[in-house]
Amino acid sequence: MAGLHTELVGTGRPRFAFLPGLFGRGRNWSQVAQALAAEGYASVLFDLPDHGQSAWTTEFSYPGMAQAVADELDLRLGSAANIILVGHSMGGKVAMLTALNHPELVAALVVIDIAPGASDQVHTFGPLVAAMRSLDLAALTSRADADERMRAAVPDDAVRLFLLQNLRRKGGWHWQQNLSLLGDSLARIGDWPDPGDVSYPGPVLWLTGDRSDYVKPEHAATMTRLFPAVNHQVVADAGHWVHADQPQAVIDALLAVADEAGVSRP
Repeated sequence: MAGLHTELVGTGRPRFAFLPGLFGRGRNWSQVAQALAAEGYASVLFDLPDHGQSAWTTEFSYPGMAQAVADELDLRLGSAANIILVGHSMGGKVAMLTALNHPELVAALVVIDIAPGASDQVHTFGPLVAAMRSLDLAALTSRADADERMRAAVPDDAVRLFLLQNLRRKGGWHWQQNLSLLGDSLARIGDWPDPGDVSYPGPVLWLTGDRSDYVKPEHAATMTRLFPAVNHQVVADAGHWVHADQPQAVIDALLAVADEAGVSRP
């Protein structure tokens, strides 16, 4: 895969790397990254393939995305990156595979509201994809116009604005993410590739929202097999987007992981 777009928040050698979920961008983690920077920890924010400013591909592949992340970490930080890898939802699956296949790069892993298994909830993105596809881009006059045109199909303001962050005007209105590929790949996005007989020995924090149904009790056995040092914490009053619902709880948890993993400030 082609190189990934990344953004550095803070100064010095990055200690955290963030992988966003479906239709997300690295910038969605800016608030958390800026709080970590205030504590002396720099972060690198990733746009995953087919998202944000990263290159498009012709096939959705979790192993391919994980390899692209590993290649970028190795390019930026060397073979001993010693990074705390944080992934949410789709990005959490990429983060898990990255840690399993390249444990030498990862000092600790944080998986946010996703499990190493099938995520049936991805079907909820179907209507969102349909709403984006049905938007007449040639007829748009402004972003506010797009917001109004999508309101009936996507009545939740936060979700609609999250989707519209991907709308760009340069050279005519267009979706920045690879909507065609991602929309056609929802089944693969919800799936989990068998990583084989491997495990990641480092510290792992599994953060889930108490109002989310993405992680189920039956996922615990696989999570423990793949990540023997996993610590599962449930964040109160949080849904699937835990970092948006309870950012301070996530920031505090990440700082605790850094201490546990012995990842020092630059």
